[in-house]
Amino acid sequence: MIDVSIVDDVATVVLNAPDRLNALDEAGLGELAAAYDRAEEAGVRALVLRGEGRAFCAGRDISAVDPATDDVTGYLDGLLTPLLRRMAAFPAPTFAAAHGACLGVGLGLLLATDVVYVAETARIGSPFAGLGATLDSGGHALFAERLGVHKTLDLIYTGRLMTGAEAVQSGLFSRVLAADEVLPAIQDAAARAATGPTAAFLASKRLVARIRDERLSLWEVIAEESAAQTALSATDDYREGFAAFRAKRTPTFRGR
Repeated sequence: MIDVSIVDDVATVVLNAPDRLNALDEAGLGELAAAYDRAEEAGVRALVLRGEGRAFCAGRDISAVDPATDDVTGYLDGLLTPLLRRMAAFPAPTFAAAHGACLGVGLGLLLATDVVYVAETARIGSPFAGLGATLDSGGHALFAERLGVHKTLDLIYTGRLMTGAEAVQSGLFSRVLAADEVLPAIQDAAARAATGPTAAFLASKRLVARIRDERLSLWEVIAEESAAQTALSATDDYREGFAAFRAKRTPTFRGR
């Protein structure tokens, strides 16, 4: 269900259950966590996440779920939340190509990814009222922060799905492209990141996460930037960057 390949320091993780629109059951979550473990163990310098078929991920696979005995807490708190934390903390830049349905758990996977390009035809929202359920996987936080209270509750109450273009215009994700352009574009972005100064990228990744989660003030951010720059000045990539600048050549970063 989850495929992994590693080429030129880039891991590609594929949700490969197109007949189920890549919906994830408990086993699928475990496979996805294992894929990220494998990529980290290989020391990749970038990771791409994508879905096979007509959708990125339609959410949780509920085809075999009995609501009378469903262990919601076990699925969400026991499996999904640790996976999302694992993905968000991955020690390299991460990228996702999103198309078709990006709902529920699928939306959460995108939230846990650094850079997301979406197809114009992507569908993003909260259609769960029809199940007597609500949005999970961090969707409330994303929508409330970027859309505001009124638009968030409008989406939830009505079940309306945004297009990829609307989602990007609303500030939810990075870029919107034609469906056939999304994957090549995200692969190119990941390939370029994999040849970049990985330690510097991770410093920014950690700081942006702290700004989001801890609401750091301007002066706290400036202090953290100074500390990060001081640490980076001891890296090989920092020295290579300065040497290349002086020699007017393209730097060759090693990710250390």
